[in-house]
Amino acid sequence: MTHRPVHHTSRGALTNTASRFAATHAEDFDDGWDTLDTTAEEDAEQAPPTRLHRDPTRRVIATNDSPDVPFAASINPYKGCAHGCIYCFARPTHEYLDHSAGRDFETELYYKPEAATLLADELRHSAYRCTPITLGANTDPYQPDDRKLAITREILETAEAFNQPVSIITKGAHVTRDLDILARLAKQNLVSVFVSVTSLDTAIKRTLEPRAAAPGQRLKTIAALADAGVPTGALVAPIIPMITDHEIEHLIEAVATAGATRANYVLLRLPHSVKTLFREWLDAHYPDRAAHVMSLINQMRGGADYESAWGTRMTGTGTYADLIAKRFRLACTRHALNHERFELDTSAFAPPPASGDQMGLGF
Repeated sequence: MTHRPVHHTSRGALTNTASRFAATHAEDFDDGWDTLDTTAEEDAEQAPPTRLHRDPTRRVIATNDSPDVPFAASINPYKGCAHGCIYCFARPTHEYLDHSAGRDFETELYYKPEAATLLADELRHSAYRCTPITLGANTDPYQPDDRKLAITREILETAEAFNQPVSIITKGAHVTRDLDILARLAKQNLVSVFVSVTSLDTAIKRTLEPRAAAPGQRLKTIAALADAGVPTGALVAPIIPMITDHEIEHLIEAVATAGATRANYVLLRLPHSVKTLFREWLDAHYPDRAAHVMSLINQMRGGADYESAWGTRMTGTGTYADLIAKRFRLACTRHALNHERFELDTSAFAPPPASGDQMGLGF
C-alpha cells in the first residue's frame, strides 16, 4: 500500500511503500463512487509507534568477503533501526522480512535476545578462528531501544570473557553506558569505536537522522571514549553533495579536537528503494536544490542514482568525487588523523570453561 508523503518529526521516511518482494501491491484511488477508504490516509497522519519483535535467529556472526569492506565478521543485534536515517543503505534488507524499507524499517524492529548466548556458542565451536567482529555493520547496536534491552552490553560482556576483539560503529551516544567494559577491552587492545558524525548542523540532523543523537552529543561521546583510553575514530557518513559536503573541513576539525585519531568517509549510497525514499526527502525538505543534488549524485555514480561496483561504491567516481576525496584527505592531514590503523589483537582469544566443564578447571 502506498500513501502520499507525510513528514513526522520523529521519523525519517515519508512513505511506507510495500516490499519489492511482495506478491501483490495495492494503491488507493478514488473511483468517483465515494468508495475510497480514507482510514489508512488518516492513520498515516498519526506518528507511527515503534513495535518490537523477537528475532528467532540461531546464529549471530555474519561473514563477508567483500574486498572493500574492512572486516570479515559482524554482529547486528537488531534488524531495522529507530534512528530513522533517511539515507541508510540497510533499509532494503527489511524487505526480505516482508516489510517496507520506509517507515517499517524505523518502526518494525527485530531484536535478538539470545545474541550473547549464541555468540558464546559460536566462539566455542571448534571451527571458529578468531577475527575481529564488527558491531553495527548494518544497523546501529546503540539505537534507542538498546537502552532498555541492553543486548549490545551482553555481547560485549561475552566478548570480554573470551578476549574476543570487537570494533563498533555507532551514532548512539549511550555507547558511553558501556565505558567500563570498553576501557578494560582497550587495555588489552581488543576494541575500537567509530562514531558516525554526518553533520554539525542540528537543523540538517533533525530531518536527516531524526532520532539519532545530536551532533554535540556525538562529539562528547568521542571525547568520553578517548578520555577512557578507547581507540576512537569518526565516520563521516554519508557525505551528501550540496547538503553536508560543505562541512567536511569543519567536521574533521571538530572530531579531531574531541579526541578522534582516525576518520573515514562514505559517499551517499542509494541502493534499491533508498533512492526513492531519499528523493522524497529531498523534495520535502530541500525542494530548491533537489535537482542539483541528484545531478551531482548522478555524476558521481556513472549517470545513475547508484552504482554498486566494489572499490568505488563507497567513494564514487568522477571530478566531484575526486574533489571530495582530496578535501577529506587534506583535512585529515591538517589535523594529524590516520597516522596509525586500529589493529586489534587476536592472539589473546581464549574461551573460558563452559558451565559444568570440568576439563577446563585444571584438575
